[in-house]
Amino acid sequence: MPQRSGPAFTPAPGDLEFEYLVRRHQAMVYSIAFHFLQDGSAAEELAQDVFLQLHRHLSKLTSREHVIYWLRRVAVHRCIDHRRRQRPSLLSLDQVPEPRAEARTYDPWLARRLHALIGSLAPKARLVVILRYQEDLTPGEIAGVMRLPTVKSLLRRSLALLRDKIGRAVGGVRT
Repeated sequence: MPQRSGPAFTPAPGDLEFEYLVRRHQAMVYSIAFHFLQDGSAAEELAQDVFLQLHRHLSKLTSREHVIYWLRRVAVHRCIDHRRRQRPSLLSLDQVPEPRAEARTYDPWLARRLHALIGSLAPKARLVVILRYQEDLTPGEIAGVMRLPTVKSLLRRSLALLRDKIGRAVGGVRT
């Protein structure tokens, strides 16, 4: 094995900080993207784009909370941008898997249907539901991330619409 000459590579302190931030927050950024886009590969690409932007703007971020806020805000905006550029795709009946007959407390069909119903909400409504129930943010935190004056009424309307859609989807069951 050839020996190296010269000093060993030592990463700059900023590189170590960036690597730490990526490891610490990649699951959060990916989760936001995946639950909004419902596409793993698109969510990975979007997360990479968000972290590239973080690397460019890292010197401007002043605290741990600022980094988290910035990552959430950029991820949300990238999700909306991605959805705007994407054309709606139609799903063929051949692509839909047959439902399983085994009885469980967890119902995969219902879970997929619920994800589809959440996915059918308007982009802002969908993001509010994802950030509230997937990322467990408070309405105040969501308002800050999405730069809205308030999200309580939007969340309330989104949930009412979702309840109505669920009721129609499962045959008139009241929620």
